[in-house]
Amino acid sequence: CYRGQETVARVDNLGHPPRRLVFLHLDGTPEHLPAHGAEVTTADGRVVGHVTSAARHYELGPVALALVKRTTPVDDQLLADGVPAAQEVVVPPETGANRRPTFRAGR
Repeated sequence: CYRGQETVARVDNLGHPPRRLVFLHLDGTPEHLPAHGAEVTTADGRVVGHVTSAARHYELGPVALALVKRTTPVDDQLLADGVPAAQEVVVPPETGANRRPTFRAGR
């Protein structure tokens, strides 16, 4: 066994990772930024991911990166730690879905 073997096997069997990276444009009304690890939820309260980082961009205002479930629709409005957020797709949901790795027989 090696570190990450389980993850590699899961991606190999599914054909793609179970989560995807999204860029979140945060609503600027709340004064706080979501903390690292804060929950990302849908409007109905379903948890779909977690914030990885957040900052105030000099042109875009408050922004964040998050890992969300691959099945989260790209047009869903999300809440990052209670802050309304619009998604910008970084990794499309269908990425890797048709790729099947090929392995060479023993060497």
